[in-house]
Amino acid sequence: MHIILRTTRLTTTRLSRTTPFKRHYAIPTSANPEIYDIVCVGGGPVGLGLLAALRSSPVAENLKIALIESQDLERVRIWHLPPNTYSNRASSLTPSTVSFLSHIKVWDHVDTSRVQPYHHMRVWDGLDDSSAISFSSHESPVAQMTENQNLTRALLSQLDSLRPVSFFDNTKVSSIELGPSPLSPESLDLSSYPFVTLASGQTLAARLLVGADGLNSQVRSFAGIPSRGWDYDCHGVVATLKHAPRDLYDDHFQIAIAYQRFLSSGPIALLPLPDGFATLVWSTTPTMAAQLKSLASKDFVAMVNSAFRLSNVDIQYMICQKSGQVDELAWRTRVTGIREDENLYPRLILSVEANSVASFPLRYRQADSYISSRLALIGDAAHTIHPLAGQGLNMGFADVQSLAKAIEYTVAHGGDIGSEINLERYNSDMWIQNNRMLGVTDKLHKWYGVGWGPLVGLRGLGLRIVDRLGPFKEFLMRQAGGANGSTG
Repeated sequence: MHIILRTTRLTTTRLSRTTPFKRHYAIPTSANPEIYDIVCVGGGPVGLGLLAALRSSPVAENLKIALIESQDLERVRIWHLPPNTYSNRASSLTPSTVSFLSHIKVWDHVDTSRVQPYHHMRVWDGLDDSSAISFSSHESPVAQMTENQNLTRALLSQLDSLRPVSFFDNTKVSSIELGPSPLSPESLDLSSYPFVTLASGQTLAARLLVGADGLNSQVRSFAGIPSRGWDYDCHGVVATLKHAPRDLYDDHFQIAIAYQRFLSSGPIALLPLPDGFATLVWSTTPTMAAQLKSLASKDFVAMVNSAFRLSNVDIQYMICQKSGQVDELAWRTRVTGIREDENLYPRLILSVEANSVASFPLRYRQADSYISSRLALIGDAAHTIHPLAGQGLNMGFADVQSLAKAIEYTVAHGGDIGSEINLERYNSDMWIQNNRMLGVTDKLHKWYGVGWGPLVGLRGLGLRIVDRLGPFKEFLMRQAGGANGSTG
């Protein structure tokens, strides 16, 4: 026997173009694979979030579901760090995301002692420190910071309390092909079903295959859906940092604040964690990222403190030095007369957690479509965004909410959950919404990467005007917080 190739065409209504692609048929065999309603590839927070949402739904809870994950999920279940130790992989969760996680009872399993809400955020232009905007929310947090593992463990805990899901973890997908033609007229016709073969040789057939498998998605590759975009000439440097104690400061501002400063080489953000810790996300050039990672811990800390206080010229000079940043910062602070004030700068960083400094390349990606026949993409498999707005994981959970609703609606009305027509509800809901957020973030990155004097003055004026327009500022906060989302 031999493998047959079938060529079809995918029409993406978003871009009004047709994209040819090929899918392979599996070799006909007398062995029947195990058939699932949904097979999800990818057991990160987004993939687990979809399963938790479906298992929490009275309509969809009885669907037969399988999860495939290359990592050992048992290690996530038993994940534990000492109280004064935090992972460098943390995320900022918007009110909409937290509301959704609460609605599906996942938040009940989150260790809230490792969650830090923040009600204030200050953003300013590194080329014009007078150009700043501050966001405050007294009724509810602007966002809440927590480690990704804390959230993933909570998702698994909630799933373990619900109707069982078939977990295939610590294994990889070997191939994805369309089911073979039936061997006889009496045989079950699975020729439109994706067949997912694991490294163990076991094969799963899916009425609906969900790709939550990240940037280099095997599921998206199987579907032949192009993912368009570009790589930024930037890396994101992350680290877990420890603040100076508050008793070194005036007692007038005893709340958690997030800070972001746009430097000429990229934005730097410091987001609060509990117990005086913070997570750093510094977007910069690959050369500067490599230099930051090569510094001794004390000099790395000095560079972070400098990046929120000194001029771009000073920062560019200091980062080129192989060592001595501590003394440089002390001298330049005396000369410039910088006054420590939490209304203007984050509290001084005293130390960096051992082995927490890391970096990753920054990219922009948007799939031409989030769906195909018997297939849907969510999270980074569908889109990848610059981290300056902190929206990546929140966009993934918005995908989850939308796809879960589409599946629930189809099940409630007796439809086929793998039908492209029924999946279009999800695609039309999220593609434009995500494309808008991707576009805004990309434009901000480019807008603040320009150091031309007149443009610096123009964007500074715009930032100051927006800061004075209270209702418009509140509207921006609601949009960033996902006010249009719902959990019902």
